Amino acid sequence: MPAEVRSGQLTADFGKTAADYGKHRAGFPPELFDRLAAMGILQARTRTLDLGTGRGTIARSLAQRGCESVGLDRSVPLMEEAWRIDRETGVTVRYVEAAAEDTGFPEASFDLVIAGQCWFWFDRPRAATEARRILKPGRHLVIAQFDWIPLSANVADLTEKLIEKHNPKWKLGGGVGIHHRSLSDMVLAGFRSLETFSFDLDVPYSHEAWSGRIRASSGVGASLSPEAVAAFDRDLQELLIEKFPQEPLAVLHRIFAAIGKAPE
Repeated sequence: MPAEVRSGQLTADFGKTAADYGKHRAGFPPELFDRLAAMGILQARTRTLDLGTGRGTIARSLAQRGCESVGLDRSVPLMEEAWRIDRETGVTVRYVEAAAEDTGFPEASFDLVIAGQCWFWFDRPRAATEARRILKPGRHLVIAQFDWIPLSANVADLTEKLIEKHNPKWKLGGGVGIHHRSLSDMVLAGFRSLETFSFDLDVPYSHEAWSGRIRASSGVGASLSPEAVAAFDRDLQELLIEKFPQEPLAVLHRIFAAIGKAPE
C-alpha cells in the first residue's frame, strides 16, 4: 500500500522517490543534535522515537550518539532505504511501520520524541497528543525543520518557481523556515516550558545533487508521473547551467526547532 500524504490539492508518496531521497536529501546537521545535547534533552542511552523517519537520518544520528533509537514511518520503501544505509554505516536502529497519530507504543515509552521535516504532513493535533501519551513525564517533544530559504532570484527561489510551473498543485514554496504552528500544537496537547531556536547555514550541492534533491521533493518525484519528472529535470538542468553555472552551489538553509516538555 502506498503511504500517501496530502497538503491541499497535492498528494505525495515519498516511496516513489526513495532512491533519490536516500542519496540526495541531506540530513539535519550535527549542530542540531549538539544544541539539544547542550540543553540536556539528548543524552547517551536516551530512548528516542523519530516520527516520519523517512530514510532514517535523524534516527541514525541519534543511534550514533548512543541512543536507543526507534524510527517510525508509514512508507516501507523509505525505511528499506534507511535499513540499507544503516548496514553500510554499522548503525542499529529499530524501524516500525505505523502512523505518527497512532504509534501503537505503550504510554510513557520514550525519553525523547522528535519529528524532523515532516510535522505538517501529519494530523498535527492528533500527533501532538500521541507524542505526549508515549513520552515519559518531564521529557521532550522536538519538532524540527531544515528548509532551503528562497530569496529573490536565488537558486531556491527560481527552483520553487519551476516546481510551481510544472506542478500547480504544489503550494509549499515561499517559506521563511520558522514554523510557529508547531508551538500551538504543543500547547493544545498539554506541553509546557516551550522553547525554540533557529540558525542558518549554506549547504553545498553540485548540479547533480541539487537536481536529485528536488526530484526527491513532494512537488516533483513524489507526486508527478515519471515523464513529468523527466521534463522538469531537463528544465532544471537548463536553469542551473544558465543562471548558476558555478559548482558547488551554496544553498541557504534554516534549521528551526520547537521544543515542548511533557507535564511532570
